[in-house]
Amino acid sequence: MARVVVRNFAVSLDGFGAGPDQNLDNPIGAGGDRLHTWIFETRFGRQMIGGDGGSVGLDNDLLEQGDQGIGATIMGRNMFGPIRGDWPDEAWRGWWGDNPPYHHPVFVLTHHPRQPIEMQGGTTFYFVADGIQSALDQAVNAAQGGDVRIGGGISTIQQYLRAGLIDELGLAIVPILLGSGERLLESARIGSPNYELAGLASSDRVAHIRLQRV
Repeated sequence: MARVVVRNFAVSLDGFGAGPDQNLDNPIGAGGDRLHTWIFETRFGRQMIGGDGGSVGLDNDLLEQGDQGIGATIMGRNMFGPIRGDWPDEAWRGWWGDNPPYHHPVFVLTHHPRQPIEMQGGTTFYFVADGIQSALDQAVNAAQGGDVRIGGGISTIQQYLRAGLIDELGLAIVPILLGSGERLLESARIGSPNYELAGLASSDRVAHIRLQRV
C-alpha cells in the first residue's frame, strides 16, 4: 500500500523551510538557498541537475535513499512557480528546465486549472483544483504501488499534516539561522496521528531526522 511521505525536507535550526520575500530571483526566499547547499554538494544532488562530481557519504546516501520507491509527488503551486492567479499563458513550465528531476507524475495544487504538461524524462505535471484529498487520490493511483511524496512547500506539507495524512516525515536540519520566513511546524496543528522517532543521523553539515506515524 502506498505511503505518504516527506523526504529530506530542509529546515533551518530555527525551523524555517523558506526565507522571507519569495520571488522569481529568490524562489525559496531571501537566504533560503542556503538550506539546499548541502544537497548540491553531494554526488546524487549534482546528478539530479545533470551535473557530475560531488561528495559521497551519509548525506549523499540518505538523499539517494529518499528518492527510492517514490511513484508520484504532490507539490503546491508556489513550489511549481512564482505566477499567481490565472495562468496568463502556457509559457511557465516549472523551475527545472525541460527534464525535471522527478521522472514520475507530479500533482500541483492550484485554484486555477491547467492542462497537463508532459516533460522529458518521464515527468508530467498535473494541475489539481479540487483539494488535497483529490490530489492524493490521483497520486496514489498514478504511483502504481509506489509511495507518494509531499514535496513542498511549507503550506502544502502543513495541509497534509493537519489532515493526518502523512505517514513519514523526513527532515534535514541545516545548522543555519534564517530568522524569518515560513516555519514548517509553526501553527501546523498536526492531526490526530502521533509520530515517533524512526531514524536519526548526522553529518558535519546536516542532521537527518525521520518521524514515523504510530
